[in-house]
Amino acid sequence: MQFTEILREIYLRPASAGTEAYSALLNPVIALLEQEEARVRPHDRLDLAGGLLRLQPDLPTLIIPDLHARMDFFYSIFEYEFMPGTTVAAAMQEGSIQILCLGDGFHAEKRAFKRWQNALREFSHGYRQHKAIDAEMRESLGLMEMVIQAKLAYPEQFHFLRGNHENILNENADGNYAFRKFAFEGDMVREWVRLFYGDDFLNLYARFEKCLPLFAVGKRFLASHAEPAEYYNEEDIVNFRDNPELVSGLIWTDNDAAEEDSVQIMLSRYLPDYPDSVYFGGHRTISGRFRLRAGNRFVQIHNPDRFNAAWVMPDRAFDPTGDIGEITDASGDLVAAWLDSD
Repeated sequence: MQFTEILREIYLRPASAGTEAYSALLNPVIALLEQEEARVRPHDRLDLAGGLLRLQPDLPTLIIPDLHARMDFFYSIFEYEFMPGTTVAAAMQEGSIQILCLGDGFHAEKRAFKRWQNALREFSHGYRQHKAIDAEMRESLGLMEMVIQAKLAYPEQFHFLRGNHENILNENADGNYAFRKFAFEGDMVREWVRLFYGDDFLNLYARFEKCLPLFAVGKRFLASHAEPAEYYNEEDIVNFRDNPELVSGLIWTDNDAAEEDSVQIMLSRYLPDYPDSVYFGGHRTISGRFRLRAGNRFVQIHNPDRFNAAWVMPDRAFDPTGDIGEITDASGDLVAAWLDSD
């Protein structure tokens, strides 16, 4: 089955994959992530792939902000014709581009507010009924199933950074903080997984989350889920498993909470030959296509109402006015074709 066909099957599936099928994906992706080549992810003191990711310097990079269970967004990325007659999927297949996702796969945002309220009532009654939370978990687990399939299909061209929502245990440890927004999403998801998939799966998925890189270095840009709380050197980022404060500093930092000039210092230390380089982050929502912070060097692109994406070319400076756009939604055509064939 071709990669885009796998994505279609996941998107159209009426329920989440199930424990056995999902675990069959988690085990190989964990093995891949923990032992990515040192030239891509320098290894830490445990000889595991560290928190720093080195992207291929000569490839254009498509940067994707927070996904939050938006399977339609992820599917549409690969169907998008970024050049006439050439889709992202085709370019990935021929090895001519790379994709960097900025994290946050779980927990649908404001589009699912009413569903979260219904799911909260289900949670309060011990999930004796669970229609609303089942719908949420189909999307959250489905989105991350797509992500895992992409990583397995294109291990050197597709990368997903860890965000603050990569915390299925809803723990206050290892740089994570328990999460709630529209309801008690962190507790609700953990208990659904525990009840319907079991503790073994819960812990296996948590291991997958903790294998993900935290910080990416491209030719003309840096990226992490959140604005860096302070300057972090390469050795410390590589050895992130020993430093929970560094983890939280790269995935949880709020707007205006970072040390002054943290972005500029990171750029000057990691990319000294590119004074026009920029630093990408998600985490906090915006309206429109982008928001610039930190002296216009920190670029935020996460709009939950749009399929925003950024293109970074290796041979020229990044221009937010021309290099940030919106991915065309291809999911409607997919559903229509499926209904016609039924």
